Amino acid sequence: MSKNIAIITGASSGIGKAFLEEIVKEHGVYGSVPFDEIWAVGRNEEKLIEIKTLLGEERIIPVKADLASPEDMSVLADRLATGRPQVGLLINCAGMGMKGAVEDHPAKTIEDTIDVNCTSLAKLTRICLPYMILKNPVLTKDNCPRVINIASSAGFLPQPGFAAYAASKAFVISFSRALYYEFIDRGIIVTTVCPGPVNTDFQRKATGGTQTEFTGIRQYVVADPVKLAKASIKASKAGRQILVYGFSQKALHVASKIIPTSWILFIEKKLMPVEKVSAAVSEEGTAPYVPEEKRELESGASVEGIPQSVPETDEEKPVFEETDKAEA
Repeated sequence: MSKNIAIITGASSGIGKAFLEEIVKEHGVYGSVPFDEIWAVGRNEEKLIEIKTLLGEERIIPVKADLASPEDMSVLADRLATGRPQVGLLINCAGMGMKGAVEDHPAKTIEDTIDVNCTSLAKLTRICLPYMILKNPVLTKDNCPRVINIASSAGFLPQPGFAAYAASKAFVISFSRALYYEFIDRGIIVTTVCPGPVNTDFQRKATGGTQTEFTGIRQYVVADPVKLAKASIKASKAGRQILVYGFSQKALHVASKIIPTSWILFIEKKLMPVEKVSAAVSEEGTAPYVPEEKRELESGASVEGIPQSVPETDEEKPVFEETDKAEA
């Protein structure tokens, strides 16, 4: 008989770690819980082993993998193909974020943001799908296989100064909500979770160590990762399609639907100007940062092969058609 497993990505820190701590306590849901194995996926194997030791849970299987790496993704796929387990729960928590203007970051950082937040989430979900579909199932609301995808309220609107991250989370929301309707007839429930700021180490890493805590309006709406994990599990058990976590984020969600985007972005620009900070990933390590003084090269020069500016001729200047000032 195949093993029933849970897979949690980004499990070495933050929200993923909180999920791992909660899932080891779960009984009576997500297939045949308690799971035979809980695969804790992350780039920092030492942290994963440390968490396993701390929790004293032998069912936790540390899996070292960088989800931005096609090779590591293939290793995960091969591991599933070899053991052919029943995946009762997949929680996609791994994420990468950067703050600052796009020009302040190397192109590789933007590529990695999309790879981790979008490509790896979509690929891992597809890889796990054959192992989630039950043969001759006797399904109830309590024992359906589940997918929990961690998106963000950042995905509700474009965010200057957090452009790639916000766009990547918009992908997660759209992709996951579509999957809910694709998978529901197969007895698989997909829940999309949209929190706002969360009290993890993400802020320090996303600002290159310049900020350890959220500032401005965000400091008043910071969520606790353990409470978020518990609420997400509860929403998944209930078969919910989406969880927008926190009253402030629910208000933002509603506002994003009824107020023109350009108006919101105008206000946001006034309240929260774009900062010049470095990029970071949600676990360990930071991406390279090109200081402003090193970017002030002569017109047409480049950093890492990327042109910084190209003189425009009259013929090359863009011509914009007039559009409505307020866009939905």
